[in-house]
Amino acid sequence: MNDEVLVAVADRVATITINRPDARNALNRAVRRLLPKAILECEARDDVDVMILTGADPAFTAGIDLKEFGAGDAGGERFGGVGGSGSSGSGSSGSGPYRGALPPRTKPLIAAVNGVAVTGGFEIALNCDFIIASDRARFADTHARVGIMPGWGLTVLLAQRIGVARARQMSITGNFLDATTAYEWGLANEVVAHDDLLPRCRQLASDCLTIDQRAVRQMLATYREVSDTTVDQGWEVESRVSREWEGTGFDPAEIERKRQAIVDRGRSQIS
Repeated sequence: MNDEVLVAVADRVATITINRPDARNALNRAVRRLLPKAILECEARDDVDVMILTGADPAFTAGIDLKEFGAGDAGGERFGGVGGSGSSGSGSSGSGPYRGALPPRTKPLIAAVNGVAVTGGFEIALNCDFIIASDRARFADTHARVGIMPGWGLTVLLAQRIGVARARQMSITGNFLDATTAYEWGLANEVVAHDDLLPRCRQLASDCLTIDQRAVRQMLATYREVSDTTVDQGWEVESRVSREWEGTGFDPAEIERKRQAIVDRGRSQIS
C-alpha cells in the first residue's frame, strides 16, 4: 500500500489512515485512487470485520487538494459517482461505479475525526456509518466558497444527520463547527479527548465484534435500504446539479485565487 494511505490490521479491526499530514491530508489523485482500494481490500479480507478511518494528525482531511485542482491537474483518479451516474466527487464530474465518496461495503466503517474535516473531507466522514470526534475536530462545508457543488452526498447525508436548517446554515456560511457543537447537533456520536480518539474507536469496534457479524452486516444493509426509500431522489438531484454546474466550466486560476482566502478564513475560525 502506498504511504499516502496506510492500513493496519489488528484483532479483526482495520485502521485506515490518510497520510498526507503536511497537506492536511488533502485528497490528491493518489489518495482518491488508494482510499477506495484500501476499503475494498479490507472489505474482502477474512481477518477484518470492522474498519476505522482517520487522518494523520493534525487533520482528518481538508478535502480535495485545491493546489492540484487550481493548477488544472485534478483529473484522473476519482471516487465513485452519485446516484450511480452522476458527479464523481466534489468538483470532479464523471460517471462512477457507485454513489458517494466511498465504495459500497457490508462491514462497519467508523470515522475517527481527529482534526479538520472540510468539504470533500467532510463528505468522507458523512459517508461513514458514524462519527467519533476528537475535541480538536472541526467540520466545515466550503463548497460554495470554492465555487463548486457537492457530489459525494453532502446535501443528503448532512441533512440526515443534523436536519435541513442546520445543514443549510453550514453550507451557505461555510463556517466551521467545533466538536462540542457537532455533538450537540447530532453530527458526531461522541466527542473524546484527542489522545483517546483511536482507543475509543477501537473499543467500539471491539464491542461490534462481540455481535454475530452476519447480523451486524444485515442491520447495516437494512439501515441503508430504509434511508434510501426516503432520500434516493435526493442523490439524483445532487448528481444533476453537480453535473450541470460543472458543465459551465471551471477556471483553475479562480479556484486558486479563492483557495488561500478560504485557508486564511478557516485558520481564523479554528485557532
